[in-house]
Amino acid sequence: MKIKAAVLHEMGLGRPYTTSQPLTIEEVELQSPHHGEVLIKIKAAGLCHSDLSVIDGNRPRQMPMVLGHEAAGEVVELGPDVHDLAVGDHVVFSFLPICNHCMPCMTGRPALCENGLAANNKGELLGGGMRLQDQHQQPVHHHMGVSGFAEYTVVSRKSVVRIDPTLPFDIAALFGCAIMTGVGAVINTAKLMLGQTVLITGLGGVGFAALLGAIAGGASKIIVADVNKDKLDKALELGAHVAIDSSQADAVTQVKDLTNGGVDIGFEFAGVVQALEFTYNATGRGGKTVTAGLPHPSKMMQLSPTKLVADERTLQGSYIGSCVPVRDIPAYIALYQSGRLPVDKLMTHKLRLDEVNEGFERLAKGEAIRQIITF
Repeated sequence: MKIKAAVLHEMGLGRPYTTSQPLTIEEVELQSPHHGEVLIKIKAAGLCHSDLSVIDGNRPRQMPMVLGHEAAGEVVELGPDVHDLAVGDHVVFSFLPICNHCMPCMTGRPALCENGLAANNKGELLGGGMRLQDQHQQPVHHHMGVSGFAEYTVVSRKSVVRIDPTLPFDIAALFGCAIMTGVGAVINTAKLMLGQTVLITGLGGVGFAALLGAIAGGASKIIVADVNKDKLDKALELGAHVAIDSSQADAVTQVKDLTNGGVDIGFEFAGVVQALEFTYNATGRGGKTVTAGLPHPSKMMQLSPTKLVADERTLQGSYIGSCVPVRDIPAYIALYQSGRLPVDKLMTHKLRLDEVNEGFERLAKGEAIRQIITF
C-alpha cells in the first residue's frame, strides 16, 4: 500500500530546520505484514529528542529512514501466526522489540534484548529486513522498529503493547518513550525508596516524566536543574521543590547545601557530558547517579575511581527505563487514569505531519516539552 511518511535522507543538515527541511513528506510503499508482524494505522506520534539526535547526527543511523519511535495506533491487519491481537485493538509501540528468547530477556532484563538492539541498529524489523520502499523500489529503513511518522506502519508483534481503548491516542503515545523511559528510570533503574532526595537534570519530555515519577514514588525533596528558565518554572508548577540553573558556577554547591552533602539519587536526561558530570558531582556519598542521556558516541566523561570507591558511589545507565513494556506501560497508564501521573500536562503542541520540521526546530530551541503529531 502507498502511504505518506516523513523520510530522513541526510543527517546533520543545518538549522533552522524550517529552512533546511531535513524530513521530507513522501509517498512510500509499505508491504503487508510478514510472519509475526502487524499493520498499524498510526493515530498519534510524539517528537522526541532521540529523533532529533538522528536528525543532527548525534545518533548515527542507516539512511534513508522513516523516523518516529514514540507512537500509538490501531491494529488493521494481522500477519501470519499473530493470534494474541485483534483488528481494532489499540496499541502503544515499544521502541525496542523484545524477542523473549535471548539471554537478557530470559534473565529478566528485556531492556537489553540483544536481537531487538541488533535489528534497531540495522534499521530493520525484528524478523529481518525492511517493509518500506521509496518510489524507485529502493529500501527505506525503519526507526527503532516503529517508524511512527507515517500514516501506517508494519512492525513486529513484539514491538506493540495492547492498551485500554478508552485512552485517547495523543495521551497514549507519550507512554511509548517519554513516560516509559523517565518513570522507568526512577522506579525500575534507580529503585527510588520512599523519602529519598532526588536531582533531575535536563527537562525535556523524559526529564519531566521522571519528575512525575519521583512525585508518585514518594521522593522527599525533588531538585530540578536546567539552563532554560521557562522549563524550570514549569517544573515548579508540576511539583518540583527547588529549581536550579545548572550553568551557575555554584550549582553543585547549591544542591549539596540543600541535601546535606548531595542527593540520594541524581538523574541526567540532557544527553550532554557536562550535565552528567554536574549530576554525578551533586550526588552524595553512597548515592546513585542514573543517566538515560545519549550524547554523541565520541563524547567521554572524566571520573575519579578513588572517589567512586571511597564514597561507594554508583553510576548507572538506564535504557527504556529498564522496563518490561508489556508490564509497565499498562501500569503507568493505570497511574495516569487514577490521577497520580498527570502526563497530559507534558503536552505543549499538536501538529500535522507536514509540520514536523517546524516541530523539531521548536524542540531544538527548547521551546516545547512534548509535541504530538495527530493523524
